[in-house]
Amino acid sequence: MEKIRYGLIGCGMMAREHIQNIQLLPHGCVSAVYDPVQELAETAAALAGGAFVAETFDALLAHDAVDAWVIVSPNYLHVGQLRQIVAQRPLPILCEKPLFTDVADGPAVQALFAGYPHPVWVAMEYRYMPPIAALIDRVAAVTGGIKMLTIREHRFPFLPKVGDWNRFNAQTGGTLVEKCCHFFDLMRLLIGAEPVRVMASAGQAVNHLDERYDNRTPDIWDNGYVIVDFANGARAMLELCMFAEGSRYQEEVSAVGPAGKIEAFVPGPGRFWPDTLGAPPVPQLVVSPRSPKGPYVVDIPVDPTLLAAGDHNGSTFYQHQRFNAAIVERAPVEVTVDDGAKAVMIGLAAQESARTGRAITM
Repeated sequence: MEKIRYGLIGCGMMAREHIQNIQLLPHGCVSAVYDPVQELAETAAALAGGAFVAETFDALLAHDAVDAWVIVSPNYLHVGQLRQIVAQRPLPILCEKPLFTDVADGPAVQALFAGYPHPVWVAMEYRYMPPIAALIDRVAAVTGGIKMLTIREHRFPFLPKVGDWNRFNAQTGGTLVEKCCHFFDLMRLLIGAEPVRVMASAGQAVNHLDERYDNRTPDIWDNGYVIVDFANGARAMLELCMFAEGSRYQEEVSAVGPAGKIEAFVPGPGRFWPDTLGAPPVPQLVVSPRSPKGPYVVDIPVDPTLLAAGDHNGSTFYQHQRFNAAIVERAPVEVTVDDGAKAVMIGLAAQESARTGRAITM
C-alpha cells in the first residue's frame, strides 16, 4: 500500500510533533511543508527527511505530491487557510484546534464543509492520551452514567511562539478557547449531551505581566474555573492553572455517577520532569466503586517511542493513526467539524462569561 503524503501548513513546535508521529505510521510521510519563516520551513523539511519547501501557501497548494493537509498554523489563520484549501485544492484535512477564534466564523466554517468529499478531522489530542482513552472506554460501566465531571489542568505557562501570537486574545480566541477547547470536547464526548449554560471566572494573575511586544502587554489569561451545565442534567467543571508546572500530574479527570467514580491522571511532558526526581510519573487510572467499596489503581504506561515523539503522552500518534485510517480505509472521522466547532463555542462562551460576570446560555 502506498503512503499518504502529507502537506504541512505551519512549521513551529507542534508541527515537529506532527512530523515525528507521521513518520511512525506505516502508511504516511510528510512530503511538503510551508511556513512564512523560511528557517522553520527548512528545519521541518529536514526533519521530515527532505520534504519539498514551498515558498508561498499558493505554491504548497499547487504541489502535486500531496494527498492530505495538516494545518498547524497560528489559530487566527485557520479559517482563511481552510477556505483556500476548499477553493483551490480540496483534500483530506487534519486541522489543529481551535477551528476558529471568532464566534461569527462558526456557522461559516460548518457550512464550508457541508458536502465536502474528503475526511476533515479536528485535532483534539486529549481524547487519545492512553489514560484518558481508558477512562472513556470504562466510564459508563464504572459510573452508571456521569452526573459530575471535573477536569483539572495544572501546567506550565504558554511557551514562546513565533511572532508571540499566543500572548494575545485577539490572535488565539483567548485561553479558554486556545488551551481549553480540548477539555470542552472531552466534556461533550464523556457526558454525551450538549451544553445549555456556561459560567466562568478567569483572569491573568502571574504569567507574562512583565512582557512587552511592540509596546503591547500580553492579555492572555493564566487561570480560571468554568462550569458547564448539560441538557441531560449532568454538570462539568474545568480548573485551569498555568503557573503550576511543579505538579506531579498535569491533567486529572474525574467522572462520578450513581455507581462509582473513575479518574485518570496524566503527567506532563517528560522533557520538563527534573532528572533529580528520577523517572517521570506513570499515567494512572483509579476506579472507585461505591459498592462494594475498594478503590484500585491501574498503571497505564505509554510506549517510550511515542513519548519521545511529542509532548502529548502518545496521543498525537493515535490521532494520526485514526486519521490515516479515515483516508486509506475510509474509517469514520472521530472528531468532526461539528465537534471542533462546538468545543470552540463553549470556549468562547466561557470567555464571555468570565469577561462579563454573566452566565451564558448556549
